[in-house]
Amino acid sequence: MNHSPAADGAASLRITSARGRWTLLATVLGSGVVLLGSTVTNVALPHIGDDFGADLAVLQWTVNAYMLTLAGLILLGGSLGDRFGRRRIFVVGIVWFAAASMLCGLAPNAPTLIAARALQGIGGALLTPGSLAIIEASFHPDDRPRAIGLWSGFGGIGAALGPFVGGWLVDGPGWRWTFLLSIVPALLCVPVALRHVPESVGTPTKDAAVTAGAEGRRRLGFDVPGAVLGALALALATYALTEARHGGLVAVAAAVGGVVAGAAFLSVERRSADPMMPPAIFSSRQFTAVNLITLCVYAGTGGFFFLTALQLQIVVGYSATAAGAAMLPTTLLMLLFSSGSGVLAQRLGPRAPLTVGPLVCGAGMLMMLRVGRGASYLTDVLPALLVMGAGMVVMVVPLTVILLSSVSASNAGLASGINNAAARAAGLVAVAALPLLVGMGPDAYRSDAAFDTSFGRAMPLCAGLLAIGATVAFGMLQKTAATSRPHGRTHSWLMEPPLVSRFAHHRTVE
Repeated sequence: MNHSPAADGAASLRITSARGRWTLLATVLGSGVVLLGSTVTNVALPHIGDDFGADLAVLQWTVNAYMLTLAGLILLGGSLGDRFGRRRIFVVGIVWFAAASMLCGLAPNAPTLIAARALQGIGGALLTPGSLAIIEASFHPDDRPRAIGLWSGFGGIGAALGPFVGGWLVDGPGWRWTFLLSIVPALLCVPVALRHVPESVGTPTKDAAVTAGAEGRRRLGFDVPGAVLGALALALATYALTEARHGGLVAVAAAVGGVVAGAAFLSVERRSADPMMPPAIFSSRQFTAVNLITLCVYAGTGGFFFLTALQLQIVVGYSATAAGAAMLPTTLLMLLFSSGSGVLAQRLGPRAPLTVGPLVCGAGMLMMLRVGRGASYLTDVLPALLVMGAGMVVMVVPLTVILLSSVSASNAGLASGINNAAARAAGLVAVAALPLLVGMGPDAYRSDAAFDTSFGRAMPLCAGLLAIGATVAFGMLQKTAATSRPHGRTHSWLMEPPLVSRFAHHRTVE
């Protein structure tokens, strides 16, 4: 029999309860299919290019069309969840994602595939912020760090399994099944979410910090101009970076347009009555620092995974299955150690994991410089990926826990949306910019020598981004661990006043 959400009360679920486990499963499945959509495609890219006779730009857009709509609309997705119910929008996003995945698998040509990938990203933008906000809103504060750790760890496992499963499908029934694969967990998630996940919404309130002095209560609105301008800025910047190697006025105009749209976005957010990215949220030093670290970390790792899947196939000579299997050590490390790393982050404080983790990941990237023609898996590939995986274990879950410690529970959707947008935008720009920065030509993926040279130039750049992230963490985050606050809330590690919530009250509803 289905339980009443209201009966359980706000933020009362326990991981040891049946309903808590079902809720966690639903959020893991939902976020997992989005991460799967981000990673499963990489090993299929050479085969997609061969089937469609496409150049490198088409491969970039196959990745970036998805990342573009995901990054550009994820803040709006968080606002929709806060307004209409996080579970409701979460389920809509899952169904949308499954339908777009089917269209990807049936695409007859490259333009259709790219358009379907953009639609897939819209589904991801609807469900991604809701998955984390559901955990923050539903679980008891004592269980929240472990729930976040399990959510992030198993979600990361889904992402890491993507290349292996995708490779197996590419070498078997074909690359189209890498997209059709996402339909099964997505559809399994729907009945679980509808039956077991408590509904939660945010209610608007007077908020001087966020509403810039507006009087009284306000209706929760939608920042459509902000969403359009944000997505447009990302789209134009991505187009300019992807097409810059061809030169011409179109790429220049796109770059200028991206800058103008970005400036307009910031202006709109400052003046909007209901901004989707309220400038006041960045008054928290910790929240600002975590998002700067996110930009660096996900730009570096996004470029790494995009290029490594190609390097193993094009240069080392692995099959798609072998290339995916080569990355399984990262999966195993996340499986074994992620659930406890969120709790460890609370004990150690934010500075240590977010300084050490990126540096370890960067070391793994530099070790990949040994991976070229004739590379040995045991002595070259495996050590690099083990070091990379160890760094991700230290870094990924604490990044999420620290993010949520800087906001109130009712602001979880907003904070999650901003941080996810930063992560996706960073990966998007990295995939668009890295080939340009390292001189990778349109047909580089068809030549092992040309691609190997470009890969050797790219890894130090990716590692450098991780080092910048570590520097930000060391300089901006405090060393001390969290202390208890009344009512089970966790104080900011910077001992600042809690971030003023956009939605002061949180409630569960039928």
